[in-house]
Amino acid sequence: MIRRIVALSAFAFLLASCSSDTNMPSTGGDPAAAQAVLRYLEAKAAADRDGVRAVLCSSMESQLDIEALSLSGLNAHLEGASCTTDAGSTTVTCTGVIVAEYGTETRELPLSQYNVVQEDGEWRWCGETTAP
Repeated sequence: MIRRIVALSAFAFLLASCSSDTNMPSTGGDPAAAQAVLRYLEAKAAADRDGVRAVLCSSMESQLDIEALSLSGLNAHLEGASCTTDAGSTTVTCTGVIVAEYGTETRELPLSQYNVVQEDGEWRWCGETTAP
């Protein structure tokens, strides 16, 4: 009986991993660019300074603490996150939200469009795009 429970638990975990909200279809750009942005968003929501640093571009290094700690203590997490890259892989557009708790209120912060650059062979998050 215990073996069955353990096996079912393992199966449920694997199934949950496969059906994650973090699928990132690509529309012509490098899917690794979208994955870098998603890693950034996950690290930011978790207030994971090392995680943000791992995907931050060099020109944004001075903003590390602002980016990494802006959601600290807000019990934030991603919901429905999906990212796509453009054909040139210089921007990544994400849908979904970061859900954060502000006291007794829950707020949804919509995801948007982000700049990416390739440094040292890796895609890096390099800020939000500005509106035209």
